[in-house]
Amino acid sequence: MTDADTKNPIADGAWRGNPVAVITGGSQGLGLALARGLAERGWSLVLDARTADKLAAADYELSKLTTVVALAGDVTDEGHRADLAETAANLGGASLLVNNASALGGSPMPALAGFPLPALRATFEVNVLAPLALAQLLLPQLREHGGEIVNISSDAAVEPYAGWGGYGASKAALDHASAILALEEPKVRVWSVDPGDLRTQMHQDAFPGEDISDLPLPQTVVPAFLRLLDERRPSGRYQAGDLLPKTAAAEAEVA
Repeated sequence: MTDADTKNPIADGAWRGNPVAVITGGSQGLGLALARGLAERGWSLVLDARTADKLAAADYELSKLTTVVALAGDVTDEGHRADLAETAANLGGASLLVNNASALGGSPMPALAGFPLPALRATFEVNVLAPLALAQLLLPQLREHGGEIVNISSDAAVEPYAGWGGYGASKAALDHASAILALEEPKVRVWSVDPGDLRTQMHQDAFPGEDISDLPLPQTVVPAFLRLLDERRPSGRYQAGDLLPKTAAAEAEVA
């Protein structure tokens, strides 16, 4: 890579306006926390979620801070993905894609021996195919701005947990696809990030009826993602906890 390839267009002032981030699953949990963190830095946001009322609430909150375009829809829908890419282009072009939307495959999650194949297929559609398809659409914009892709991973992608076969296998596939995409796209950084166990609706769905109040809130790991952006670290797989200052990591563990 040349020096020109590694320059940060945001820092160099090459933007026509604010930098633009596309975040899927941006109405709650980690997606909303990341959207808040970027909005506070002046990023323009293109948000996606399946639940229109929660997305409208996020839009109302974040629009007080920055430009927000919220599009309700399913990331597995080709037309919806095209709308997200077109919206980002109209705002000046995406510099960041956060593939946060994910599917568990069921609640409680089924064992592989009895995993309904339509649900397993849908899990891979949401967790692997949709992120790659959206990346394909946004790559011309991301290349132009020397941007980044963040694919949300999980420790289930590298550690075998009973009951997590469908979700874990899909995240492992996403990790591998991320690594290959990084090799093929030298002008775009591709990060696969394991945020750790967080107090989110998805985690509650994974453990229905259990008390997860001891888990840290999503906002506790946002500084880790912002550090990736600030330092423009090489493409690769990262654990959010390793990117947090020691004091923040300790607070996240007990939050």
